Amino acid sequence: MRGFQSLQRQLLNLICRAVVKSVDASKKCQVVDLELIAGEPKSSIEHLEPYGFTSKAQAGSEALVLFPGGDRSHGVVVVVSDRRYRMKGLKDGEVALYDDQGQSVTLTRSGIVVDGKGKTILFKNAPKARFEMDVEVTGQIKDLCDSTGMTMSAMRLVYNGHRHKENGQGSNTDAPNQNMGA
Repeated sequence: MRGFQSLQRQLLNLICRAVVKSVDASKKCQVVDLELIAGEPKSSIEHLEPYGFTSKAQAGSEALVLFPGGDRSHGVVVVVSDRRYRMKGLKDGEVALYDDQGQSVTLTRSGIVVDGKGKTILFKNAPKARFEMDVEVTGQIKDLCDSTGMTMSAMRLVYNGHRHKENGQGSNTDAPNQNMGA
């Protein structure tokens, strides 16, 4: 009977739910301070993240902790979730990357949606961006945006109203016979 109870205790100690108290993301492997289900504190538990993905969970997130062999002295966090911010309403097969501010990248059934929630979306350290598609823009496009650039709509206004002295002298030329559009 004692052997069965020992085995049962080991099995019960293999997996545990916990609440995240804090995260140290400065190390090669994040470490998490937790409070296990029965109020048992555990500190500096390694969080094994999937390759290519990382996040820093907020206090109050939930975690699933594994204790190999049922030994509570060296656990590993395998999943951290936060139901307070989880996106809802995805259709079967859809995937999303999101944060607590509502920013997201969603692979929907009809295409990819990037929602910056009113914040700048920045592409860095690329010699160029190539789009093999038509591009529609409802806002302004500006060249040399960090210096003295102009928006395309301002360039159109200049072009459409452009006149100059014909051959450098005499009367002004007519405005271009073909406008660049509105």
